[in-house]
Amino acid sequence: MLTLLTSMYLVVRAVSSQAEPIRVVVTGAAGQIAYSLLYSIAKGDVFGKDQPIILVLLDIPPMLPVLDGVVMELQDCALPLLREVIPTDKVEVGFKDIDAAILVGSMPRKEGMERKDLLKANVAIFKTQGAALDKYAKKTVKVLVVGNPANTNCLIASKSAPSIPKENFSCLTRLDHNRASSQVAMRCGVSSDKVKNVIIWGNHSSTQYPDVHHAKVNVHGTETPAYDAVKDETWLRGDFISTVQLRGAAVIKARKLSSAMSAAKAICDHMRDIWFGTKEGEFISMGVYATGNSYGIPEDLIYSFPVEIKNKTWKMVDGLPINDFSRAKMDATAAELVEERDTALDFLSQ
Repeated sequence: MLTLLTSMYLVVRAVSSQAEPIRVVVTGAAGQIAYSLLYSIAKGDVFGKDQPIILVLLDIPPMLPVLDGVVMELQDCALPLLREVIPTDKVEVGFKDIDAAILVGSMPRKEGMERKDLLKANVAIFKTQGAALDKYAKKTVKVLVVGNPANTNCLIASKSAPSIPKENFSCLTRLDHNRASSQVAMRCGVSSDKVKNVIIWGNHSSTQYPDVHHAKVNVHGTETPAYDAVKDETWLRGDFISTVQLRGAAVIKARKLSSAMSAAKAICDHMRDIWFGTKEGEFISMGVYATGNSYGIPEDLIYSFPVEIKNKTWKMVDGLPINDFSRAKMDATAAELVEERDTALDFLSQ
């Protein structure tokens, strides 16, 4: 009997190891976030330890020589799950039959550039990429937008890909979520996995609202509301919020470069939760379509909400009680997103 079970196990292992490769595209693939990200994807940290992968690396033509170096490094890692690496500057190659798209590349803000100029440049990029997704990608593709302004770029990409369900698009606020969890954990003297259900509301910008009113901290084996665990309301309503809101700028000031390692980790967390679901009783933060939300947020926005994920489908956590302090913060970040959206849609229609 034992021999039979062992044989069956080996057969199952053999079948699973021969799973069809999935195609994953990363844009801005020659950049520093991608450099921290690609290894984790290729070795199975995101889509599973038995899931072969074809990595498609998309960037602009001047970056193709750098991409060649990235390809060589990925080959030299000798990763068993990595079946093929395809560097390209062509969207018809980059988005062909893909299962997952991680859109990291965007136009960064340059000195002297006004916000509307930044939006205009990114509308052009994400309109093109959205149209390419619509034309070439699988209709089941899961699209994560990382390039800033991430929420509005995600909205433009989705609007430019009308045949792909809106629910398949999300933007990254997991980095902010992880930052908030870590700040609370350090304050309580526990590891970050002891903190759950923090929420990032709104825009991935300095108006975002990191909210711990519904968070729990496991202290000595007992789950305690975050406010009771931290025991410092002044900090939670002041320095905690501003630290999370301004963390990206603080990293740039210290490193002279933007967040890369932590951004790559957040991308992995986000995509892994889409693929495998969130833990029972836990929710995470994602920028998703605000349609049908119970929090009074304007609907035609990509806004960060608390979500639970099951069977590769996210569901907003509805009906959480919102106090006046939170309401004001949530509305302020929504107002910024409405202004961004309206400016971007003007450019989109030109």
